[in-house]
Amino acid sequence: MTTFHVAVDHIDPGDDTFTPTTTYLGTVDQAHADEVRAIADLPDSERWVKDHPRLDGAFCVLRDDGDLDVYVPTDAADYRVYEPDPLPVTRNAGGDLAPENAQFVQTQSAASYVESDLPRGASGPAYIDGVVRFGGQSIGGAMDTPGNPPRFTWHTTESPAGGNYFRSIAAYLIRVGAEPQVIYDPVTDELGQLGPLTKSGRALRNDGSRRTNREGKVNIQVEVLGKAASPWTKGFDPAKKPNFRKLLAAGRAHGIPDTWPAGNPPATAGAAAKAGRNRSTWQSKGGHFGHSQVPGNDHWDPGGIDTSIVPGKPATGGGSGSGTGSGTSAGTYTVKKGDTLSGIAAAHKTTVNALVKLNGLKDPNKLAVGQKLKVTGTTSSKPSAQPLQPFPGAAFFHGGRHSPIITAMGRRLVAEGCDKYKTGPGPNWTNADRQSYAAWQRELGYTGDAADGIPGKSSWDKLRVPKP
Repeated sequence: MTTFHVAVDHIDPGDDTFTPTTTYLGTVDQAHADEVRAIADLPDSERWVKDHPRLDGAFCVLRDDGDLDVYVPTDAADYRVYEPDPLPVTRNAGGDLAPENAQFVQTQSAASYVESDLPRGASGPAYIDGVVRFGGQSIGGAMDTPGNPPRFTWHTTESPAGGNYFRSIAAYLIRVGAEPQVIYDPVTDELGQLGPLTKSGRALRNDGSRRTNREGKVNIQVEVLGKAASPWTKGFDPAKKPNFRKLLAAGRAHGIPDTWPAGNPPATAGAAAKAGRNRSTWQSKGGHFGHSQVPGNDHWDPGGIDTSIVPGKPATGGGSGSGTGSGTSAGTYTVKKGDTLSGIAAAHKTTVNALVKLNGLKDPNKLAVGQKLKVTGTTSSKPSAQPLQPFPGAAFFHGGRHSPIITAMGRRLVAEGCDKYKTGPGPNWTNADRQSYAAWQRELGYTGDAADGIPGKSSWDKLRVPKP
């Protein structure tokens, strides 16, 4: 008869680090384990069994009080959880941080991780303002393809929501080594992070040798408490969920488009199997994806969630992931720790160039906490419409060209998910600009030599580049 080691993982809400502590309780026999499962299966039980994804016979019990009971067969083999990449400990160690954003020291502790440090290619916040941070915040590493478009990937925990399951689910994800960056409870509007948005999570399987967790400029994975068979968006009102709105705004600050490139997430397991998981779409398009749409994976979550809610449409004058919504009034915004000018611009539907001009900024990379920024140029918090940049002619785009028009064009390409930049975009015309524009041309249906990356009037007018 199998015997089990038993332990309890506990996250103390009074502990600022929200790190699980484990208490070992000894061993029990198979009969006891069967009884535990039977109790959890009762209709009115506040416990929920989750089998361990890597250890045969092992299981965890999610508890409504926030604790996690862990049962592991005494003869179970060790399992490997891949170690995350180490965070830089010196200025720009490994070249992972853009030089203008690199700090002299960065450690693995949540308290000392500097939110304004952005890995190469990242344009938005590492952390969402006011979010609960679980554990040591070191779960992944640099993205493998930072030149590819940014994306959200949505999961469901296949568990109850509400109560204190928010903590027990976080403890479970840490226990089994399958952490996303974000965990969200749609009932309580609680929002937590297990790692920075600018690094990879580890809630996806690889697609062969391709690491799906590290696909794109960012791949913000969200585990939503709920079940695929009962979509959590039913009866969900985003207007009453400020943390949910902050989450979406954080993605927009990273340039994630409000689209589902692979179509709406399938509503059943059968529909997911029939639809398949298009590898080309996953690798080349930015936007929102379900776990059900990721190559190399076989789960069908998050189910048929309502895409008018996820992602919905950005609120006018709304927030961003690093608090760029709160603190905005009468067309001004108060800078908070971790804010970037690009994140503030994205949240207020404007451009970095416009904010630089509006505020007379000498160095857009140096923002002071508490600094007041004009974000609209009016007394309203609603962004004012910007005039569009007329097509400057195909001859304008050549090597050596330096113009803010190039930067404005690049930002629109990023917003449309046609991002082939490793850094930038910037004012110099480069091969990355041409490759990104070619992706936009292909998005419009251009093929062959027609998608040459040199702007033409028709494609330029459709891109709607704001006048810098």
